[in-house]
Parts: sequence; C-alpha cells; structure tokens
Amino acid sequence: MFKGKKAAFYTLGCKLNFSETSTIGRQLSACGFIKTDFEKPADLYVINTCSVTENANRECRRIIRKAKNNSPSAFIVVTGCFAQLKPKELADIKGVDMVLGANDKFNLPKLLTNLEKNTEVQVHGCEIDKLNYFSSYSLNDRTRSFLKIQDGCNYPCTYCTIPLARGKSRCDSIENIIASAKNIGSRGVKEIVITGVNIGDFKDKNRGFSSLINELDKIDSIERYRISSIEPNLITEEIMELVKNSKKFMPHFHIPLQSGSDIILGKMKRRYQTKLYRNKVDRISREIKDVCIGADVIVGFPGETDEEFNKTLNFIKDLPISYLHVFSYSERENTPATKFDNKVTKKIKAERSKKLRILSKKLQNAFYKKHLHTKHSALFEQDNHNGMLYGFTDNYIKIKAPFNQQICKTKQKVKLLEIDTDGIMKAELTTTN
Repeated sequence: MFKGKKAAFYTLGCKLNFSETSTIGRQLSACGFIKTDFEKPADLYVINTCSVTENANRECRRIIRKAKNNSPSAFIVVTGCFAQLKPKELADIKGVDMVLGANDKFNLPKLLTNLEKNTEVQVHGCEIDKLNYFSSYSLNDRTRSFLKIQDGCNYPCTYCTIPLARGKSRCDSIENIIASAKNIGSRGVKEIVITGVNIGDFKDKNRGFSSLINELDKIDSIERYRISSIEPNLITEEIMELVKNSKKFMPHFHIPLQSGSDIILGKMKRRYQTKLYRNKVDRISREIKDVCIGADVIVGFPGETDEEFNKTLNFIKDLPISYLHVFSYSERENTPATKFDNKVTKKIKAERSKKLRILSKKLQNAFYKKHLHTKHSALFEQDNHNGMLYGFTDNYIKIKAPFNQQICKTKQKVKLLEIDTDGIMKAELTTTN
C-alpha cells in the first residue's frame, strides 16, 4: 500500500529518542516507505518529541509547522515524551493527524491504514503504569549507533517528567542486547553508544550493568563502546575496572551533577551528595588514563541563592571535569518542584547559565591543551565539511583533518596538533589503528 511513498523523520531530545526514531524508520521501510530528508516534501512526517524543558515543547510546535509547510497534504505523526504527557495539546495543533503515546510508538505500521488527512485526529495513548519494553537501536544515521538497553526511571527527582512520560524502569535482556549489538556490528558500524533513561539501573534477573558491559566487551565486530550518561551513585568498582582495562570501552564518562550544593541536591531528591560525586570523579580521573568526564548542571532551581550557585561554580572548578551541559531550570507540570518557594528569575537563570557555559569552554580548552601533541585512536565521520573531515578521539576530543574519502567511517591513529579558532582540534594521521 505504501510502496514508493516518502517518509521523513525529525528527532528532538536525547540519544534514546534517536535510537527509537531509527527503529520506527526501519519498520516503515519494511512497509515500502522510502526515507527522505525532513527538509524535502514527503507523504508522511514522523516527529519524535522531547519534553524535558519548555524549549523542547516550543521546538516541537515549530517542527510540526515546518512539516506542514513543506507538504500541506502530508500525514503528520507525533510521538515521544511530549505525546505521552500532553496528547490532547498536540492533537489540537493544526496539521497533526496522529498522536502516539509511549506504548504505541512502535505500532505505527499497524495503525497507519492510509495517508488520508481526516478532520478527527487519531490519538493512541495509555496509562503510564501499563507500559511495555521495546528494543531499539539506530542504524545508518551516524558513524555510531545508539543502542537502547533500558527505559523509564524509578528516581523521584522533583524537577523531572521522565517517569511520567516513560514510566518505571524496565530493561531488555542481556541476550537481546547482545544480538542487537552483533547485528549492528554486521552492518559495519564501528561504535555503539549504550543508552537509556537510567542505564546504571540496568537489571536482567540477577545480572546488572557491569555484567552487560562485560558481555558486550567480548563482541569482536564492535570496535568501540561509549557509556552514555550514568548516575554517580550507580558507578560501581566493576564498571570502573572494566572501562580501565578494556580496549573497547572508551575513556569517557558523562556523570550528571545537577548542583554542587548539598542543600539543592536534597531539594531535587538526587540520590547522592557532593562528597560521593567528588569521590567517584576523582577516582575515575586517577585510575583511567586520559579520561574525559562530562557533567550536567541545572541552574536556577527554586531556592538556589547566590551562595548555593557559587558552591556549584567552585565545586566544579575544583574537579577534573572536561566539559558541562548546562540547563536552566524549567518548571514542568505535575512535578513537586512547581510548588517550591523562592523561585529564581529568568534574568538570574540566564546570568548563571552564562557563567557556567563560560566555565565549560575553559574546562574543555584546558582538557584539549593537556592532550596537545599526543597520539590517540580516533573514529572519523563521513561528511565533507568544506574540505575537512570531523571525528572524535577515544577520549571524546573533537578533531578535524583534511578530507580523505578512504578514512571516512574508519578508526585511525592521529596526532593532535593545535586547537583551531572554532575550538576543534586539528589532527594528522600517523599510522592506521
């Protein structure tokens, strides 16, 4: 029925969303759809949404309008976290034809009987406590693949809607994950990013995250793994040791901090205090050679005074952190933090965010300088950027070298030469890795 029809996709938000969009894309390809660029006219647009911040919600509305303008007669499907949280709000947006909640995002081929636009929007939702687990991974979209191992979260962070949008923590089996990783490897993908909502909480019967990564480490066809964001309280001795000794797991951790103030961490209901965070980061830095450590930080949480913010600033300055992802606190409906007193103004949030972004640039620059003139393994991407080819070293330094078709999507040994004006490290090939 859909043979030759064109489908375009747009993903907002996290790596997990990218893995899920790619899986939906493969399902639709099996039904006869041909994938096309989102900027081009299509018969079907699928938009996978995020709802972590109000900005993400606004961006979703903008993308829906863009799809409608690209092809006024196209069938528009919206899924993802925003669709689970506010299906009616999305259904009321002009141009939307179908809204899929968390349990139905992978049922699109069954639900899509035709591409006729109707006056009544099809809304498929479910109760959040009735969610199933669906395996997914990305393919052909990037040099690396995002492999989903877990979904949902049991943590009660007072600012977060993810448990409302994705439900309780649930996991794939190690056997299924290994099979997916081998399939990814058979397609020539060199790097897998292990992703989920709270991957450190992974459990399969009596086996945890360290058991999983130990099994993944044995797969010959995959050359590199990265662990996506992992909670500090869930980083175990076994995880650190495996990354330290593995030739496949890259020396790169992304560890959410959110605040360097124990008072604010308590209000957020985070499951650690700054002492634990410092101990984990210091130990990783000491024991894992050349490691890159990133952190998430939220500014402007209710009750964050100048004093508490300065604690965060000084705490980060005193840690071996390589870069930051900075977020301004965004009030989310149905979260406990909406009822907290001492709200921080938008102006102050912007000022604090700017300070941390400046600090992040300094931290990254210092990390890059530390590795000048050293040699590293790097995985190159495939696009020609004005005669340059980009890639990332094992420890997540972004590099560029003169474009060479022969090294696209390959792992190479490079020497780091200098930091260019755009902040990207210039590199030259040494010997093939």
